[in-house]
Amino acid sequence: MPDEPIRLLLAEDDMNLGTLLRDYLMAKGYDTVLYPDGEKAFKGFVREHFDICILDVMMPLKDGFELAREIRRINSNIPIIFLTAKSLKEDVIEGFSIGGDDYITKPFSMEELLYRIEAVLRRTRGGQAAGGKNIFRLGRFTFDANKQTLQHGDQVRKLTTKESELLKLLCNNQNQILERNFALRTIWEDDNYFNARSMDVYITKLRKYLREDPSIEILNIHGKGYKLILDKQPEEDSA
Repeated sequence: MPDEPIRLLLAEDDMNLGTLLRDYLMAKGYDTVLYPDGEKAFKGFVREHFDICILDVMMPLKDGFELAREIRRINSNIPIIFLTAKSLKEDVIEGFSIGGDDYITKPFSMEELLYRIEAVLRRTRGGQAAGGKNIFRLGRFTFDANKQTLQHGDQVRKLTTKESELLKLLCNNQNQILERNFALRTIWEDDNYFNARSMDVYITKLRKYLREDPSIEILNIHGKGYKLILDKQPEEDSA
């Protein structure tokens, strides 16, 4: 844990559960603020600084998915973990498509929640510290993995943490197969079905971002993974 405590936004309409979670996380060193509905949580997010959000999906006034969309318009990088009683695949996929970093189905243990928080923070805070190449030339694009930006001419797109991590893996394996299970274990730390579907969503997003340059292609390699193909292979710059 850093010297300055991590500030955690917790949105949970079940006040018994919410109070229990808040007290547990506070005891573990997280400066946790509990909000009972999505509207109060959004107002709190705008007013104060937070490092990570834990959002219950089923809340009055504004549900967790809608709240996450509004948070993402303001901050595209803050980690978001969804809590839900739902286990339908469609709900899980929607949560990841919004830009959620993890998804926990109720009931869950306090230890599991703590592990998920720590794992997400390791990825989002420590994932850029390993060194190596951080600036990549992709045809007409420049990708800065440290700043999590994708630039095309004068247009700069801010990427989410997972978009940036996945694109960096593709760049580091340029014109080679990026094995699906390796990418899942590296970014999501688990190669289960839901995480695999989430990665498919992010691959689709990256293809959309890069489509302005027809020389760039992300191929599906059946049964193996993905391959970032560039017609021309410019030199990569180190950060």
